Amino acid sequence: MPRCSKRTRGAATGDVGVPGATAIDAQQHKRSRNTSSRRHSKAEDSSFSAKKCLAWFKEYTTVSEPDILGPEGMEKFCEDIGVDPENVVMLVIAYKMGAKQMGYFTQEEWLKGLTELQCDSVHKLQMKLDYLKSLLNDPYVFKAVYRYSYDFARDKEQRSLDTATARALLGVLLPRWALRPALGEFLQREGAARRYRVVNRDQWCNILEFSRTVDNQLLHYDADGAWPVMLDEFVEWLRAERAERAGGS
Repeated sequence: MPRCSKRTRGAATGDVGVPGATAIDAQQHKRSRNTSSRRHSKAEDSSFSAKKCLAWFKEYTTVSEPDILGPEGMEKFCEDIGVDPENVVMLVIAYKMGAKQMGYFTQEEWLKGLTELQCDSVHKLQMKLDYLKSLLNDPYVFKAVYRYSYDFARDKEQRSLDTATARALLGVLLPRWALRPALGEFLQREGAARRYRVVNRDQWCNILEFSRTVDNQLLHYDADGAWPVMLDEFVEWLRAERAERAGGS
């Protein structure tokens, strides 16, 4: 029996007889299905999964301490996201998590911070690194991160921040501050080192204010201002050092 053409079959059923219509419809359906599948996949990639985020956290913990990401896990975490542990963006990540101790993230802190950032994978967090660093351009956010870093970095058995840690932290937070190297040198000198073994909270907060208001030449320094004695002594020492160098040249 002879085969019917597509035109003949279409006419017999009342359809419009367009040559190849069945094949075209099939291709359009396949294309539509593929597009829908891609959209669905993209939506899945962009959505946040707490379960996936928690599974990611577990990659950095141990059997003995499943709810704490410790120093070894932190090192691997930094390697995975491609960030040096001393990069300021790590401090911003810790700030977002509300982490209480340097070198450690608890499961609760991890979920809090990464839920806010909507990150449940290495790739997603990497995509947010520039954004996190840009937050520091806002002086109010920077001030909050700066103040947060004091409690985050201090030894929890001490009420104050040891001076060596304070100097290192200033290098992370204020790397471009012109007077930072001089302040670090002052704090390491024999006399000052004995008097200032630790930096208290008031001194720490005032260092930021000092860096924002006092110029490199100390022209805007007000001796009658309410600066901590430590900064008064620093200015006195620095002026004497500069005068001595100028006299010897």
